This record gives sequence, structure tokens and C-alpha cells, in this order.
Amino acid sequence: MASVAQQDVNPSMPSVTRLSLPIEGMTCASCVGRVERALKEVTGVQMASPNLATERADITFTGLADSQAAVRAIESAGYTVREETTELAIEDMTCASCVGRVEKALAKVPGVLEATVNLATESARVRHLAGVASIADLEAAVEQAGYKSRRVSAETPTAGDQDAERRESEARALRRDLLVASILTLPVFILEMGSHLIPAMHHWVMGVLGQQTSWYIQFALATLVLFGPGLRFFRKGVPALLRIAPDMNSLVSLGTAAAYGYSVVATFIPKVLPQGTANVYFEAAVVIVTLILLGRTLEARAKGRTSQAIKRLVGLQAKTARVERNGETIEIALDQVTTGDVVLVRPGEKVPVDGEVVDGTSYVDESMITGEPVPVSKGAGAEVVGGTINKTGAFSFRVTKVGANTMLAQIIRLVEEAQGSKLPIQALVDKVTMWFVPAVMAAAALTFLVWLIFGPDPALTFALVNAVAVLIIACPCAMGLATPTSIMVGTGRAAEFGILFRKGEALQALRDVSVIALDKTGTLTKGRPELTDLVPAEGFEYNEVLTLVAAVETRSEHPIAEAIVAAAKQANFALAPIEGFEATPGFGVSAKVAGRTVAVGADRFMTQLGLDVSSFLPAAQRLGEQGKSPLYAAIDGRLAAVIAIADPIKETTPAAIKALHALGLKVAMITGDNAATAAAIAKQLGIDEVAAEVLPDGKVAALKKFRTNGARVAFVGDGINDAPALAEADVGLAIGTGTDVAIEAADVVLMSGDLRGVPNAIAISQATIRNIKQNLFWAFAYNAVLIPVAAGALYPVNGTLLSPIFAAAAMAFSSVFVLGNALRLKQFRAPMTAETRTETPISSTTSNKPRLVNSR
Repeated sequence: MASVAQQDVNPSMPSVTRLSLPIEGMTCASCVGRVERALKEVTGVQMASPNLATERADITFTGLADSQAAVRAIESAGYTVREETTELAIEDMTCASCVGRVEKALAKVPGVLEATVNLATESARVRHLAGVASIADLEAAVEQAGYKSRRVSAETPTAGDQDAERRESEARALRRDLLVASILTLPVFILEMGSHLIPAMHHWVMGVLGQQTSWYIQFALATLVLFGPGLRFFRKGVPALLRIAPDMNSLVSLGTAAAYGYSVVATFIPKVLPQGTANVYFEAAVVIVTLILLGRTLEARAKGRTSQAIKRLVGLQAKTARVERNGETIEIALDQVTTGDVVLVRPGEKVPVDGEVVDGTSYVDESMITGEPVPVSKGAGAEVVGGTINKTGAFSFRVTKVGANTMLAQIIRLVEEAQGSKLPIQALVDKVTMWFVPAVMAAAALTFLVWLIFGPDPALTFALVNAVAVLIIACPCAMGLATPTSIMVGTGRAAEFGILFRKGEALQALRDVSVIALDKTGTLTKGRPELTDLVPAEGFEYNEVLTLVAAVETRSEHPIAEAIVAAAKQANFALAPIEGFEATPGFGVSAKVAGRTVAVGADRFMTQLGLDVSSFLPAAQRLGEQGKSPLYAAIDGRLAAVIAIADPIKETTPAAIKALHALGLKVAMITGDNAATAAAIAKQLGIDEVAAEVLPDGKVAALKKFRTNGARVAFVGDGINDAPALAEADVGLAIGTGTDVAIEAADVVLMSGDLRGVPNAIAISQATIRNIKQNLFWAFAYNAVLIPVAAGALYPVNGTLLSPIFAAAAMAFSSVFVLGNALRLKQFRAPMTAETRTETPISSTTSNKPRLVNSR
């Protein structure tokens, strides 16, 4: 049940506010006491009553409730206050000023910790205390600010469709209003401007219609435009003015109303105006409305294109699934599929939901997840992802995830969150835009007064025209759209390359990193040991040794044993049954295979068996220098081979590191391997710095050492033990094939598990921030330069004045320019493609097969 702050008002007593906070972690009476003492130290708290049974604290404040201070006090005492995040779709926002007002209104709701509003996505993300700020409170705050809102739930699959329908409906209304306004505006423009520009037209109007009749016709048509298609500006702009919270619509309303009102007076009661000032500006009013409607229509169209990435992702979802139920196959809607169902997929069909293959084989195109175009082989036990496309064979799979839990739904949610976030660069814009519209209105009033007092005759006409031009040319829309549209397109394009920005801030932070720290296992390497070398001694054959050794290792659960067995199975060797298996921890294993005694282990195990390994010392040293772990095999009491096991470096790793160096970045490696092995791998890959023999809890300390001279460090990892380092780094990048814990701790997720995603992510970060700066420069420079021009700053120099009509055209162009520039990011090309490979082959560490080496 939602519990909101309540204020008691008594004229004879200071007002008090009550707040009820949900607290997690209290287990006994002493916990209650600690929370109570912590809360009573908060300024303004009159009384605090934590309750162990309800797990809530009822707090009474003198004056307004400071919920954030109360939360900090509870957390400092060692407990937590549960938070929630609510998504709201906001309607009727038109400019950056609207964004600031909605954020301010939401922030005032008791229990709200943070509110982020996005003009491009027309949405708000509100972080608030659970059970304190309700959905109704948030919606009421938005409505009080003059806008409409509704909750958007990730669990509701139709939410995106509803937004799309609403935006399409608005776009249709804009197109209709633009058409009507254009048809009605054209005669007004011809009658008035044609008379000024074409002498023959002037003579026809004056001789046939007469000036007064022409003005009557213009008045009628202008009235239809302003109170027909143009009424949308007054419906939103006038209430905003009355609330003393003017927005872009208010500027348009004031400008067109001033031009229209003055013209009405000149048409019907010209005597009240000074001599020689009875002129009409109906054409200015209607052309302004038409041009701004044109700008809004183009803006709506461009906004739709900025969210195409989300639309494409949503479009990847299948609509139905063929499911086995009660012994027969039926086709059902996707929302009726449940966990545990067996789904059949035919060639060319989309995989409906996530699951595990139980029968059949095929190749599946997973490019929508990983950005990699090469289809992936799938057989029994393999995982499949909803939205991917089956290519050749048919298979059936058991459903493991449905609805909002599927990988595609999670990707969509991550992209939406990134698109709706604000970057630090936006902070300056927010400060400016909060005061922008009032400042423009003040500038227009000052322009009117200066021209009225100091301007040439007819001063009133000059004052009116220039004041209207100032009102119309100002464009807070461009300022409000500059950052979010670039973020939308940039993060959407990144998703197409398998790069997910979980936090929008990472988009800006990644551009500034100078050191890339890489975890070794699973990031630089494949994350699983493989048999890379087997050097047989004189008198032994490769196949013979591998078959016998692999047979012994079938009883061992060690990763090295698994690697040897896997190599034998890959070569289709038949493994004989074994007898008398013995494992000596830290040394090795032994057993009898087909009557032969086989032992496998470290050099100390061979010494224990009385065998001299010195003959293999050069080979062992060479393998060690390549970062491999040498083992020895003995058969029937004779030294039979030296075997090398290594975690192979991914084929794409060398090219990725080369690309990072090309970007001017320093590359570091963090590993638990011994220093010699780590140094060998670093030398092989051209890595600049190494932190070796690092325990799992030491990775954070290693990262701090890389932060010399204020360097910003990004960390790339994939394991559970990488989570603290991912969180500690300035930017954490998780390999998408890694653990959920690592992914949750990261700022950026590389879905393909390919290290080439790192330079790609940095490149798109740089491109997006560059695009944002271009947009912001245009938006600020446009207003800084053209508002003074509209006010008449050039008139004393060369007699230049800016017509309100041209001001309206420039204003409409400004927003469209910003959106068009942001859309250029859709053409971004990743520097590292799927075809990119290292130019120089590295050692056999990269090979999936063991290397056959003849006897010494």
C-alpha cells in the first residue's frame, strides 16, 4: 500500500509532514534502536518510529519532509530503503523547457530520488522510494505541470505498440493541419506579399478588390488558420503562460497573436493607431503557423527514424509458435507459450523464445544478438535465442524463458534505458533551457521598447515586427533534442553491432578512457583449456600416446584432463577401458589401459616414478615461453611424451589489440597466471602492461595501479570474480557470453563475446559524443547569433531587419537540422568487422588442434 507524505496545517503551530519508509535488513530490537537514533539526528525530524513487524519507519518532520536525508541516515546505520523505478510516457512536451518543468514537478513528489525526462523518447524514468511515491502521485505531478502521462510497463508487450500508435496519430494530425494551413495561407501570402513584390498584382488588388476588401479576405483566412490548425499552439501555450511556465508554444502564441491582433485593429479600428502605422501582418501570422507546423511534421518524421533500432528489435519477435501439446503439434500465440513447452522450428523460421535444443540440428543466424553474420551450429543441448533465424535444418527445443525474461526482451529494455538516459554533457543544457523561454520573452519585450522609443517612424510598426521576430526565431526545441536524439541513434546503432550500453553515462565516459585493462581467461582467451602440443619421445607414436593418456584422463574431473579427452574424441580415437586408476593430488594420475601402465602428470610426478625429464627440458622451456603448461606422460615405465595444455587465445584477439593501439590506447592484462606465463602471452600479443599472479579479490587493486597520472581505465571481463573490477573501473565492459553477475556489474555488454567489440564500442562512443557536440554547437550558436539579428542589431550597420516569416523558417530548420545530423549516426561503420583478422599468425596457442611433432 502506497504511503505518501501528509502535511498537517494548523495556524497556531508549525506545519509537520509525515513520511513512512520501507526498511530492509532489520532483524531485532537493537536494529530498531539504531535506525531510530540515526533518523533523529536528521535535521527537521521531530519523531521517528521504526517498526520491526511492518519493516517500516514512520517519520514526522517539522516542515517539508527531506526523504533523501532520511534514506542516507538509514543507509549509514547499515540498512537499506527499497527503491523502485517507474517509466512514464509523457505527452505534449514540445521543447527543452518542457523537459525541465516535468523533471522539476516529479522531483517535488515526496519519495522521489531522481527524475530523468527525455524529449526525444517522450518519456520519464523516475527512481523513487517503494511505497512512498505512488504512480498516482507521479501522474498527478505531471498533470499539474500541464502535461499528460501514463505508466509504461516492461511486462506489457503492447506498450511499445501504444506509443507507436500515439506518435503515428500525432503525425497524421500534424500532416492534416499542415495541409489545411498551407491551402489557407497561400491566398493570404499572395494577396499581401504579391502586392509588395509584383506591381501588376498590386494594381489588380487595389483596382479590383480594393485594399480594405483584401484585408477582410486576409482576416477571414488568417482567423481560420490561427483558430484551426494553429489552435494547438494556443491550447498549450496560453495555459503555460498562465502558470508562469512559458514554453515554445507560448512563444509562438505570443508572436502570432501579436501580429494577428495588431492586424485586426488596423483592419477594423485603424483610428486608434498612430498616423501611418495602420498596416496588416496577417501573412506573417499565418506563414509562421504553417512553417512551424512544417517543422513539427518533419521533426515527428525524423523522431520516428531515430527509434528505428527499437522497432527493428521489436520486429524480430515472432508472433506465434508451433508447440507440442497432448501428443499433437499446434500453433499458438507467443504470449501463450510457457516454460517447459517443446517448440518445433522449421527451416527459415524465427526462433520464437529462448530455449535448449532437444532434437535435430541446424545453423542459426544470431547476428541480431551478436552482430556476427556467420550462422552458428546448433545441436542437442545447445541454447537458442528468441528472434534469431533458423537457416537450414529443423529442430525442436524446450522453452527456458518467455516474455520479459527472454534475451531479446532484455536487450530491448537495455537499449530503451540507454536511449532514455542523460549524459553529463546534458547538465549545462538543462541549466540554460530552464531560463531560456523567459529570457527570450524578456528580450522580445526589451526589443519592443527600444524600437518604440528610439526607432525611426513608424516606430510602433518596427517595434512590433522585431519583437515578433525575436519570439519566433528562438528555438529551445533544437537545444532539447541535441543530446537525446544522438543518444537514441548511437545506442541503437551500437545494438546492431552487438554492443549494449546498459548505462547511458558510459557512452560519454568510454570516449575518455586511456587504458584498457583486460581479464585474460575468457576475454583474451577462449576460457577453456585445450591440448595444443604433444611431442612424443623416440619409439612412441602420437596417436598411440594420445589414445592411452586420454583413456586414463577419462576418470579425472580436472580441466586439463577434459582438454586431453576432448582432443582424443575430436580425432575419433576409441578409448579402451581402464583399471586401477589412482590420482595423486598435485602430482598426476595413473592407471592400466589394455594391460599397459600409463602415468600422466607434472615433472615432479615423473621424478617420483624414477624417470629423468631432462631430455625434454628444451621443449618444456619453449612451451613455457609460449604461455603453455607442460605435462609429461610415461608408458610402461618409460618417458613417452611432453604434453602442452593452454587456454587458447581467441582468433580475433590480436586484431582487437592492434585496433586498440591504433586508437592511441594503452592495453593492460590482469591474470592469475604466474609471471612467466603472463609475460609470454603479453609479449605474444603486444600488451603494454601486465598484472600477474593476481588473486580474484586483487583485481580492483590492480586497476587502481593503472590509474597513474589521472588515467581513466576501462576493464573488460566475463567471470563472477570480475564483477568488483567491472564496477570499480571508470567503464566496465562485460563479455556477453560470460556470467549474469558480470553483465549486471558492467556498463557496456559485448554480446558476441568478441574482443573486437571493445574498439567498436569506443569508436561509436567517440562518434556519438562528436555528434552531440555538433548539435549543441548549432543549437547554441543559432540562438546566440540570430536572436540579436531578429532584434535588429544589424539595422544601424547596414539596415538589415529579419522578417518574422524568415524567423519562423529558420526556427523550423534548426530542429530539423539537429535531427538530421543525429540521423547521420545511422551510417556509422564499425572499424572492426567480422572479416577482420590478425595479419600475422601467432603461435599454435590459437589452434584448436594439437600439433603433431615428430620425435626429438
